[in-house]
Amino acid sequence: MSDGVILRADVYRPTAPGSYPVLLHRTPYNRQFMQWILPHLDILSAVRRGYVVVVQDTRGSHGSDGEWSPWTFERQDGHDTVVWASRLPDSNGKVGMFGGSYPGQTQWAAAIAQPPGLAAISPQITWSDPRDGHMFRGGAVELALNSFWGLTQSLAHLSKVVVDAEESSVAAAALIRDIEELHGDGNRALPVAPLATLERFGLPDNGVARALRNPATTDDALVAGRYERVKVPSLNIGGWFDLFLQGTLDNYVGMRDQGMPSQLVVGPWTHDIGGGWGREGDVYFGVMSTIPPGAENSTQYQLDWFDRYLPDNPTPRNSDAPVQLFVMGINQWRDEQEWPLQRTVATPLYLQSDGGASFEEPTGEQSHSNYVYDPVDPVPTLGGNHFTPRFRVGPVDQAPVESRSDVLVFTTTPLAEDLEITGRVTARLFAATDGPTTDWVVKLCDVDENGRSLNIVDGIVRTTSEAGQTEEVDIDLWSTSIVIKARHRLRIHVTSSNFPRWDRNPNTEAEALDESTFRAARQTIHHDAARPSHILLPVIPA
Repeated sequence: MSDGVILRADVYRPTAPGSYPVLLHRTPYNRQFMQWILPHLDILSAVRRGYVVVVQDTRGSHGSDGEWSPWTFERQDGHDTVVWASRLPDSNGKVGMFGGSYPGQTQWAAAIAQPPGLAAISPQITWSDPRDGHMFRGGAVELALNSFWGLTQSLAHLSKVVVDAEESSVAAAALIRDIEELHGDGNRALPVAPLATLERFGLPDNGVARALRNPATTDDALVAGRYERVKVPSLNIGGWFDLFLQGTLDNYVGMRDQGMPSQLVVGPWTHDIGGGWGREGDVYFGVMSTIPPGAENSTQYQLDWFDRYLPDNPTPRNSDAPVQLFVMGINQWRDEQEWPLQRTVATPLYLQSDGGASFEEPTGEQSHSNYVYDPVDPVPTLGGNHFTPRFRVGPVDQAPVESRSDVLVFTTTPLAEDLEITGRVTARLFAATDGPTTDWVVKLCDVDENGRSLNIVDGIVRTTSEAGQTEEVDIDLWSTSIVIKARHRLRIHVTSSNFPRWDRNPNTEAEALDESTFRAARQTIHHDAARPSHILLPVIPA
């Protein structure tokens, strides 16, 4: 690297002499552990197609030297590595990058740095703004992601940070114990950051602890607002139940708005793209849901796309639509020309006084619902866009949480005809709490003819207010594409926790150092003519 630190990579080359484009994968997950790579792009298939493939350990990880500090060095290291890869003996001077999650972010970081030779990127399941679904969401901490990722990655990098053998053994035992405790009450530890074991041995989490001390450090992982610096085409691949879904969508929009060639593919996937072989959570979407449309597999799809930009004689393919969406409910892939869809009709769905929900505005006066949120007994995480061991991911039957007294449930009558919801879903609550701060969590569900309630989207926002004062609270539930079938019902949850996906609000202004500092909060949601709490649905006309 430009500062003298050595990073190590494996290089896979076609056997025939020649000049080939290069595909680069930069990862903290061990370049020699190919199972982490194969779901995103099969290296050997790429080499057979006529690519040199470089797989590099990022700074401080596994074979590479330097300090392990997530996100901190990826722009400069990405720049330097692309320049190096473009000058390999078998290279034609053009480099593309691939990979998902952290390796997706390394692509955006490198592209922002504008290295000579970078010609295309294919980021999958990665974020746009670390404050929106990576480190934080709506002001709450992405607790389960931070604790699981921080502990497991520190265990993998332990020998690089703690060099004394005896101390390293003690640290490894402590980390393993903490990882195991995540399956029990490990996430209840306070304060939420820094994680005690990581702090003890000088190991980093995913950036939450740094950001709480200095919010400016989120800049290291920030893509949003920097699209004008990215001068290469991008293929963006995401999942409707991925924890970084909205970032993938926002990155596509950001590049499209800059006039750069950009493509978007979104399937019914969690963070493990297609890993369920058609089943995600409690829903079977069909085997064709596991791969992008028109391809034998994800590798072929990406290589066909790279063929447009990287070889000396590129292969143009003009048949692919810029946006390809899997529409759940009818379980079909569909080509679109834009995102969000211009034909969207913003349609409010109102909370009603009798636990109902309706497309008609409420007419009553002084109508409200109450519940008590106790952070000692939070609503457990059940399905959704997260990455939490022990807790199920994706669309999951919500019956266990709908029976709780701290979850308000509002349900429509059966729909007379199919209703498509494709786009970004938001909620507006007219809400009050009796404390100085609290959280508001909203979830949208599809209830089938048998009464099974499956989550679609959700969101959280952390607020501060004067006790007892009613305020308008806007909550971003992110995006989806689903057809709610006729005779199904829509259901809205309103509550104040989703734990351990998000950390618990103690309902006090002081930092929570233990649960004895928690207080229960009495919550009020208004749904009358003057204060019509509702969800705004992006409805697509039939």
